[in-house]
Amino acid sequence: MDDTAEKGPALQMTSLLCTLHDHLDDVNWCAFSAKLLATCSGDKTLRIYNTSDFSELSFSPLSGHGYSVHCCCFSPCGQFLVSCSTDATTVVWSMVTGEIEAVMEHPGRSPVRICALSPDSIHMVSGASDGTLALWDFPSKQLRRTGAVNDTTMVACSFSPCSQVFMTGSTYGDLRLWDLNMNQLHAEKNAHDLGVTCCTFAPSILSGGQVVQFRLASCGQDSLLKIWAINKFSSGAYKMQRLHTLTGQSAPVLSCAYSSDGQLLVSGSVDKTVAVYDAKNAVLLYTLKQHERYVTACSFSPTSPLIATGSMDKTVNIWRLEDGCSGHGESALTSGEGRNSAGRLKLLVTDWSEEDVSEWLVEEGLERLVDKFRANNIDGTELLSLTKETLASELLIESVGLRNKLLRKVEELKSESACSGIPDEFLCPITRELMKEPVIAADGYSYEREAIESWINTKNRSSPMTNLPLLTTLLTPNHTLKMAIGRWKTSH
Repeated sequence: MDDTAEKGPALQMTSLLCTLHDHLDDVNWCAFSAKLLATCSGDKTLRIYNTSDFSELSFSPLSGHGYSVHCCCFSPCGQFLVSCSTDATTVVWSMVTGEIEAVMEHPGRSPVRICALSPDSIHMVSGASDGTLALWDFPSKQLRRTGAVNDTTMVACSFSPCSQVFMTGSTYGDLRLWDLNMNQLHAEKNAHDLGVTCCTFAPSILSGGQVVQFRLASCGQDSLLKIWAINKFSSGAYKMQRLHTLTGQSAPVLSCAYSSDGQLLVSGSVDKTVAVYDAKNAVLLYTLKQHERYVTACSFSPTSPLIATGSMDKTVNIWRLEDGCSGHGESALTSGEGRNSAGRLKLLVTDWSEEDVSEWLVEEGLERLVDKFRANNIDGTELLSLTKETLASELLIESVGLRNKLLRKVEELKSESACSGIPDEFLCPITRELMKEPVIAADGYSYEREAIESWINTKNRSSPMTNLPLLTTLLTPNHTLKMAIGRWKTSH
């Protein structure tokens, strides 16, 4: 997709998978569950798609709101979808039948601009145009508490990964941290000049000594995306510190979202672009240009390397993040100059195809062996296992000098591979092998999926790294690490 993505060193690791054209007005929000994508719009409807092929479900569109639908979010289990609207209601939908499960009227009947569910599915918050907040018990759909910030409109809300606190953002420009009793724990005044537009907690919790730390991303009318550290001390006090200010977009930034592993951050802007960042290092990775108007919504899939972006052009674009390996998708790593001596992808030798081996022979002045190697289907693995005996008896290479030259070149290849050294973070802590399907376990470490699943099944749910019990056996795909491994393989 040469005309849709721009980035630096590892050009275009993202490709446009498809565009959804079903909404009749601005797309205001999009949200993923494990298997579904939900979008909502100024056309008063929500649309639900299967993420396996992005076909629309039989009960879609959902038509229960009387005015524009501003926000939607799935329950963590994916069984329910929550949406809020200018009609002053927050609606809970069944994702089994498409039927309305509950309608919650906001106190004061003010237009509801934002809604958010806690990760433990116990609480829901709705925020309105008059600055009021409503905290609901989600299982019973009963109102528990209310709060307010005067003279502003609530437009952003996100629960912490522990579900015990939540952050709100308003058109006044402040970020406020609340507990479940509606006590304000911290207020960050003027977090964004001219107003906050969105905020989202990173999914991970960092802890050390007497401090527990969360990460939060926020964006606003000041054209900035900011990453914050929120520290909770043993005394119960909270402190908020700005870590990074990201300036990859040239106009107000309207939406932002973390990947499920917390390592990527995406944002959409009035400048019609989508920016994807390395959240840990605060580095712009890609700028995606496909929408024709403001990008109002963005979301990462929790289970697949997919991003959805919604726009005032009434479309939703689905982007696929590539892992950098040869032959996957439309990554620019497999285009451009082609696989020649100047620009050929240098994978691990064991990953070389027969064609890679042929090209290497030509580069090393051994072109006379190309036909013989092709006839015997010699790939990278076979190349490294060649011996004097196999060259003479199986490949029938009669020249002793030619056999010796080839073996010297193969030994050089092996030496180069050994010297390159695989970064330790790319190795599974259990198998000490390069990971192919890295996942994050509850202890915060990344493992090869098959290895950690086997460990959990046989080691009574303890962490291989800390020996402490794993609080959950849930494994989250580490797409960012998989892409980093792919990029490393292309340069070694």
